[in-house]
Amino acid sequence: MNEAVNNNLTDAQNELLEWIKNYLKDFQHSPSIRQMMNAMGLKSPAPIQSRLKHLQEKGYISWQEGRARTLQLVDSLMDQEIPVLGSIAAGGLIESYSDLNETLDLSDVLSKKDIFALTVNGDSMQDAFITDGDMVLMEPVFDKNYLKNGTIVSAMVPGIGTTLKYFFKKDNKIFLEAANTNYEPIILDPNQVSIQGKLLAVWRKC
Repeated sequence: MNEAVNNNLTDAQNELLEWIKNYLKDFQHSPSIRQMMNAMGLKSPAPIQSRLKHLQEKGYISWQEGRARTLQLVDSLMDQEIPVLGSIAAGGLIESYSDLNETLDLSDVLSKKDIFALTVNGDSMQDAFITDGDMVLMEPVFDKNYLKNGTIVSAMVPGIGTTLKYFFKKDNKIFLEAANTNYEPIILDPNQVSIQGKLLAVWRKC
């Protein structure tokens, strides 16, 4: 991302982001909190953690707080075409691929305006094949009245924080339902919940 795209960042956030980009380019792995502290001339990890949280909320990085070396750049996935080499059977065997048929272009998804990334913590969406440690790419939602029932959303709930759930609206209530039978639905009045985004894609680093 260039400076024009980074105009929603503070100077401190932009300085850290540019340093992270250069570090990843040079070393091919993410820096530690202490390395970022030293680079930014800070004596406490708190400002670094705060900047990382803002960079994640604004869709520039994926980061799992408390886990070493988990930082990734979201824009490293931009403008990449992935070769589609054929089909794979989930049942019986089929002939293995040999020729390049087409490419999977991710730029249309990743270039949507104002998308942001969140790192999943927990197992409440496991039956939707979204598991702990996955990164979800979200498209901003500006009016929840236009959301379709069954959409997977990131929602801000008082007393809980941000949660990833299925969205349903019925009988003038908002239902946030997990994809795991161990979790009860969260039922709220519409004015009690803020829908931040809807799911675009799931990224899993194996």
